[in-house]
Amino acid sequence: MSAPTERMSRVDNAWLRMDNEVNLMMVVAVWLMTPAVTREAIAARVADKLMKYGRFRQRVFEDALGASWVEDESFDVDHHVVAHRLAPHPGQGERAALQELVGRLATTPLDPSRPLWQFHLVEDYEGGSAMVLRIHHCIADGIALISVMLSITDGGADPPARRRREPAEENEADWLVDAILRPFTELTVKAIGLYGSGMARSVDMLAHPQPPLELARMGVQVVSDAAAMALMPDDSPTRLKGTPSGVKHVAWGEPVPLDAVKAVGKALGASVNDVLLACVAGAFGTWLRERGDEVAGKEIRAMVPVNLRPLDKAWQLGNRFGLVPLVLPIGIENPVERIAAVRLRMQELKGSYQPLLAFAVLSVAGLLIKPAQDALLNLFAKKATAVMTNVPGPAKPLSFCGSTLRQTMFWVPQSGHMGVGVSILSYAGGVQFGLITDEALCPAPQEVIDRFEPEFEKLLLLTLMLPWG
Repeated sequence: MSAPTERMSRVDNAWLRMDNEVNLMMVVAVWLMTPAVTREAIAARVADKLMKYGRFRQRVFEDALGASWVEDESFDVDHHVVAHRLAPHPGQGERAALQELVGRLATTPLDPSRPLWQFHLVEDYEGGSAMVLRIHHCIADGIALISVMLSITDGGADPPARRRREPAEENEADWLVDAILRPFTELTVKAIGLYGSGMARSVDMLAHPQPPLELARMGVQVVSDAAAMALMPDDSPTRLKGTPSGVKHVAWGEPVPLDAVKAVGKALGASVNDVLLACVAGAFGTWLRERGDEVAGKEIRAMVPVNLRPLDKAWQLGNRFGLVPLVLPIGIENPVERIAAVRLRMQELKGSYQPLLAFAVLSVAGLLIKPAQDALLNLFAKKATAVMTNVPGPAKPLSFCGSTLRQTMFWVPQSGHMGVGVSILSYAGGVQFGLITDEALCPAPQEVIDRFEPEFEKLLLLTLMLPWG
């Protein structure tokens, strides 16, 4: 047996143990490429580029105190890059057959005796190739994995050479746990630093002291957000909430021009994010109404991951994100009224420490026995209907092994007994929506996906009717 090489952080350990009978904690992605690529070319690229991230050569070793990363002494790339051929049912198209394969792989556990990732190549797909990527969430979060995937494309940058870890850095992965679990002292506040745009935060234990009034304001905000999380009522009951079966279905749509989304947002005084979220709420609301459900005045929550690290540190892998509950007004039919409601909800979240507190909950969960961890994390599931991610990708098309990456989509896992995952991804000048659902809650997610573009077209039409100039 290999000797342990590195202890797993508490948060990563929580994700490792979060697998259950209906949800596996895997990030799943699809790449569509033209022309076709070979399995041998992908294996060579993996050996050359992906193996520069040591984590992808390591398997997990669990013990009574948690888990460690250990070198897989029998590592063989052929176990991790495998080929498939689609076998569509009579009358089934290639896209539907690929979606069926992705759904099946999303519910197939990774081999725990090997590094927890696998690439599945569909060698002949729509005149090119398709690849399904599966990576366990304990390896890294979505932002870090995007950095990794960019590095293995043609011309991708290698991760920085890692210097020898110093003792003072050994607990870096648990930096926020120490800060949150201590009383709200000046040290705690200094551990919460703002970097870049949005809500990206990271370690800043040596930050300059803040003025007393600013410390007091931040302390009040933290206490207020903690109370809001604890007292948050359970989510609205819809057919999207219930007992999942563990059978998954995935769907994705064609890209909507990003410039058009920006134009609509500018005309309506909203952000690109507001426009996209309003379309998500509208698509779910329409789908539910068409099935006879009463949604007037109803809202559902989606747990949205919020990055807590500087983007230039994404190559370090691991999980550094929090969760914030975002309300989707599915009961508002008027698209302009709906986008105004979404904008208001987004403004209410600015300055919130809920992502940090959610990170702390995940950290604590990593220390608990499995039943206690499940009970704690199921609280999140009761408060929300879906997990939703919104990620900006590269503005120009990428190439991989000489092939153009013409379309890509990914899905993050749903924890506890949630059964809906929404993905929004901008890539190469377009924005597209992806959906993964449990069969017991939404057996045909393509029906929801097909309503995203009509919702956007409503906003676009209203924008064109506004006075010019």
